[in-house]
Amino acid sequence: MANIFSYLSLSLTLLFTLTLTITVTESSKFMDDDVKSSIPLVSFLERLQQTAFDTFNDPKFDPKTYVDLPLKFPLSVTDAAFQNLPKTSTGAVSVNDLKVFIGKYFEGAGDDLALFHPEDFVPEPEGFLPKVKNREVRDWAVKVHSLWKNLSRKVSGKVKAHPSYHTLLPVPGNVVIPGSRFREVYYWDSYWVIRGLLVSKMYKTAKSIVINLISFIDEYGFVLNGARAYYTNRSQPPLLSAMIYEIYKGTGDVELVKRSLPALLKEYEFWNSDIHKVTVSDAQGCTHTLNRYNARWNKPRPESSTMDKASASNFTTVSEKQHFYRQLASAAESGWDFSTRWMRHPPNFTTLSTTSVIPVDLNAFILGMELNIAFFANVTGDNSTAKHFRQISDVRKEAINSIFWNANKKQWFDCWLSNASSEKVHVWDTLHQNKNVFASNFVPLWMKPFYSDATLVTNVLESLKTSGLLHAAGVATSLTNSGQQWDFPNGWAPLQHMLVEGLIKSGLKEARSLAEEIAIRWITTNYIVYKKTGVMHEKFDVEKCGEFGGGGEYVPQTGFGWSNGVVLAFLEEFGWPEDRKIEC
Repeated sequence: MANIFSYLSLSLTLLFTLTLTITVTESSKFMDDDVKSSIPLVSFLERLQQTAFDTFNDPKFDPKTYVDLPLKFPLSVTDAAFQNLPKTSTGAVSVNDLKVFIGKYFEGAGDDLALFHPEDFVPEPEGFLPKVKNREVRDWAVKVHSLWKNLSRKVSGKVKAHPSYHTLLPVPGNVVIPGSRFREVYYWDSYWVIRGLLVSKMYKTAKSIVINLISFIDEYGFVLNGARAYYTNRSQPPLLSAMIYEIYKGTGDVELVKRSLPALLKEYEFWNSDIHKVTVSDAQGCTHTLNRYNARWNKPRPESSTMDKASASNFTTVSEKQHFYRQLASAAESGWDFSTRWMRHPPNFTTLSTTSVIPVDLNAFILGMELNIAFFANVTGDNSTAKHFRQISDVRKEAINSIFWNANKKQWFDCWLSNASSEKVHVWDTLHQNKNVFASNFVPLWMKPFYSDATLVTNVLESLKTSGLLHAAGVATSLTNSGQQWDFPNGWAPLQHMLVEGLIKSGLKEARSLAEEIAIRWITTNYIVYKKTGVMHEKFDVEKCGEFGGGGEYVPQTGFGWSNGVVLAFLEEFGWPEDRKIEC
């Protein structure tokens, strides 16, 4: 395809008047066959969760704890004992009785995963971070590297012996968890975990993670949000092909590529099935296919059931509640749970409308999947598949340029579908782009078709610099301080990395300079927080160097998989000179 600006010049004067019709391939109304059923164990644990919430009255109550509890006895026995708990005249259970019951009938949350010492872990690998010359920074980097040992787990034999006692899903290999309440493997977290593992020369562990994710595709047809029975209704940003590409690039493992390709083709079908697919027909009769997040769920998320029911309490009808629950689960599928990005009337949380958004970043990820599948097919000698996916990646690139790109703002913007859920055809024009600034507006730059276009990069670079997202400690997620964790002032490791790597790969000197500046700020705030707290954190406050982030529906988490991976990846890329201080 021609340079993006040559392409757009044909219709530049029509940017704010061009009308497109968007045909959604399935109604956003909830159909019974479109919603996955829950299993009896999860339903029971949700009842336990609600009782614990009512009984303990704990301001730091974490509902996920209760759906992660493994049973000691069959569900029928446990449920009978639960129903026989003494109750007051109002139906309440005493704190002591509930504590005794939980202690007697359940293992601890996370006890179905055992610590695992990865055989490819060494305290300081040969060739580790050669460009990090500063002793203080190097000592810290070695400590971050050592966290892989702390976060490595294997599924307990109890899970395989009594799978019906657990919401944890067995996977074939050892795993690296994000940390804290996230006790199981997660999908998109794993990409940045793997990037860090590759810096740490832990190729076998990285490959094991990929094999685990492929096992989900074999069993369920897609990669689950995480390895729990209550996550089988949704996925997460599709980065499996990117993980395999990075491992192949570091190891040349052709057998892994051969093993992975059928699964990737299956995952691609999932993301392009009717539930996720949106077909766009423009005024000239040209059609484009794009994708959205859309979970197969219309009930409270089990891991957050008490919270979801409270959030939905102002809706009066069952259908309104079901619609809202689907938006919650679909936002969780996006990984951005939660953000004003998904709200029609921010910051009003009840206006979440995730399935009505065509997201820039998801479509960039799927473009990357198409390019990677083409690459892998070429490696395996499947020339027809390689050619097919090169062609459809060109088509998607054109769709991204046509639908998301805004030549005035020099960013890609998400697009809103019509609010009328009963309509099959939605009318769209550029005024339905979400003009709010989010870090995701720049994610396409992470993909080769965009970072290889020097003119485009120059324009996007100018836009990023003036966007308001760049702060003392990194790139903000949005400009809106809503109290949600995927909004201002939080910064997240994945977003820093995607933007920095896209800038680097452009090859432009000015782009690399900004990338290094962002990376230095991010490394610094991670280090200062680690020095103060002794742990790595999930997210950071980009306004205040040396402060971790907050907001959202749970307390700040530590560990932390993707933060560790991005710090190591940045230090490998940029190093740290001996004479450069690390301070706010």
